[in-house]
Amino acid sequence: MTTRKAILYRMVLPEHICPFGVRAKQILQSEGFEVDDRILRSREEVEAFKAEQGVDTTPLVFIGDEKIGGSDDLERYLATAA
Repeated sequence: MTTRKAILYRMVLPEHICPFGVRAKQILQSEGFEVDDRILRSREEVEAFKAEQGVDTTPLVFIGDEKIGGSDDLERYLATAA
């Protein structure tokens, strides 16, 4: 079986770890994905990433070349992909 891979961009700041990023990582791992966990470590990095991707929030999940979205979007995607 081919390993499914996902890229996860999530916020992990010294004063705050985004619970939605943690949730997205747990969902991906429970579904058997190999997760390329890309941490955004400063508010500036988070804001620059959101502007670059045209999104309002993190986390942001990519599966293959497809931009899935955040943890709620990921759950919907996996529910329909099954």
